[in-house]
Amino acid sequence: MASYTLQVSRMARRFACGALLCCLLPAAFAFTFEDVAARAKKLAASPYAPPEKNLPRSLANLDYDQLRDIRFDPAKALWRNNRLPFEIAFFHQGRSFDTPVRINEIVGKTAHEIRFDPKLFNYGANNLPAKDLAELGYAGFRVHYPINTLAYKDEVLTFQGASYFRALGKGQLYGLSARGLAVDTALSSGEEFPQFTEFWVERPGPTEKQLTIYALLDSRRVAGAYRFVLRPGIDTVIDVKAQLYLRENVTKLGIAPLTSMYFFGENQRSQVEDYRPEVHDSDGLSIHSGTGEWIWRPLVNPKRLLVTSYALTNPAGFGLMQRDRRFADYEDLEARYEMRPSVWIEPKGQWGAGRVELVQIPTPDETNDNIVAYWVPDAPPKPGAPLDIEYRLLWQKEVERRPPSSWTTQTRRGHGWVRKPDDTIALMVDFEGPALKKLPVDATLLPVVSADPNGKILETNVIRNEVNGGWRMTVKLKRVDEKKPVELRGYLSTDNTTLSETWSYILSPE
Repeated sequence: MASYTLQVSRMARRFACGALLCCLLPAAFAFTFEDVAARAKKLAASPYAPPEKNLPRSLANLDYDQLRDIRFDPAKALWRNNRLPFEIAFFHQGRSFDTPVRINEIVGKTAHEIRFDPKLFNYGANNLPAKDLAELGYAGFRVHYPINTLAYKDEVLTFQGASYFRALGKGQLYGLSARGLAVDTALSSGEEFPQFTEFWVERPGPTEKQLTIYALLDSRRVAGAYRFVLRPGIDTVIDVKAQLYLRENVTKLGIAPLTSMYFFGENQRSQVEDYRPEVHDSDGLSIHSGTGEWIWRPLVNPKRLLVTSYALTNPAGFGLMQRDRRFADYEDLEARYEMRPSVWIEPKGQWGAGRVELVQIPTPDETNDNIVAYWVPDAPPKPGAPLDIEYRLLWQKEVERRPPSSWTTQTRRGHGWVRKPDDTIALMVDFEGPALKKLPVDATLLPVVSADPNGKILETNVIRNEVNGGWRMTVKLKRVDEKKPVELRGYLSTDNTTLSETWSYILSPE
């Protein structure tokens, strides 16, 4: 996964901590959301000051494996000796993580900075000069809590790199990431990556099942305050509250961004020899509109940048989902893509008019995050005026957000056996769900399919899937201009009743 540089002001020299876990300075910092919001407002009213990098050459020149050899000692985790339900571990600076992020602990009514201490880390085979460690800070942190077994505190949340963070629920492995904010994504002017420059973590009580974290975000054109309330579990839930201030106008403000990877799948076979049937962290974008319609867009790995969007007012939710949960569809014993979480975003309050935008970027392999989804308000705030936003993030696997009627389970492209090959395109779309299970086996279903002017629908059919009780919609079409995409929409109905979510597919240019 691509990493982005953390940027904050240079930290003061390390305070000698001896055998203690860390040094807690008596100076008080902001520890309520209102205090952090006031700092963000003041920050946005001042000219942007690029953070100063503090990484010595010995750490900047570490390769990937050398940086991984620097490991935090779990026996020295924050709150380990307090026997609290949560623990905090820290990430070391190195390579692209060339500026520190400031981390504070809130205890009672006071916030204290947690100073960097090299004694908290095992450096493995690395032989780094002591002077090079003297003025470092942390590159981020991770939160531990027992969700799979009471005997072990699992890693459940990570903040590291720009405004990126990832979480896990029960039985999940890291996959897609969330971000605090996306600015001018996929524009020719270039994307701006805001960064969390400072955090405040509330010390939990001995029986607490949630953890509160505050963060200050900054970039050239945006400053903001964030509050994250983490509740780990089968579905790990993070409630987000943010207040944003612009220094100057932004062309595209991406709220609640998600970043994932799609290399190939059942709708797009691998272009290189690969034993695995599918490789992706997410296989589709799901949207629950404010009018009650559910939309499913299968992801693709396009040959050129592909940006599409859905205009909505007060959306009920959206997310990048991993619906395919069968190991046999991946056959990867190491990556275990079937265990990657889906992430669903539930807006709180009225978000107004805007659009859910999906960015799909060509990638030659699975090491790059090439999928981004976020909400873009039609009316972004004016510079200096606050934008208040709240939403809930759900990291899901066991039970995922789906429409109550029926949903798309897979999209397959290609013809079966044909007497004479032609230039038509064939798509097979499978639906399952309660509305379809109730139908008699001889029910008559109608496929309602449409295409934009660049696509000509030649034939549609619906066939009952006797294996699982679902139904398969088949579509045969021709592309008018091979150099342009084709937008398709389809759903199942009977009489005047809609029985499925809307399948929304785009055939990218050849």
